[in-house]
Amino acid sequence: LIEHPPAVIFTTAFDEYAMRAFESHAVDYLLKPFSKDGFEKAVKKWREQHPSQGSAPAELLETAAMSPSQSQRIVVKNGAKIKIIPAHEVLFLEASDDYVKVHTREGSFLKNKTMAYFEKVLDAQQFARSHRSYIVNVQYITRLDQYEKDGHIAILSNGAKVPVSKSGYSKLRTVLGL
Repeated sequence: LIEHPPAVIFTTAFDEYAMRAFESHAVDYLLKPFSKDGFEKAVKKWREQHPSQGSAPAELLETAAMSPSQSQRIVVKNGAKIKIIPAHEVLFLEASDDYVKVHTREGSFLKNKTMAYFEKVLDAQQFARSHRSYIVNVQYITRLDQYEKDGHIAILSNGAKVPVSKSGYSKLRTVLGL
């Protein structure tokens, strides 16, 4: 019926259900607590059994990451806590090595994603790439000032200054309706 049935790895503290799990064509059955290594072996086992579908998990993850809910919030780890930041509270995003720094009125938080990822998932009517290292929430822009020859600076409602490149200025003008 289903061309590519989903790969299922059961994770439970009860070993009495293992036979039923394998009867339902489970990839593996891991007893809790299980190690990261054990889980990786189970995934490797599935990939070896289904080489033509090797890219499917990556595609599924990318699709799930771009779901509408991801465009409305950003989830970050803050020490041992997980913080959910509504997208409308984000002032701007700044590239920082292999991370993106998410700036809010409460502070800055690091997220292990790329600027390209955020450019794809965030609402293009609310967020614009102002510079190769910055994405700005246009709702917080109070003015655009000339800076150097071809550059500009976006001044935000909290006083933050975000660089705007020549191409970024063109994008901002379009989004702002100028």
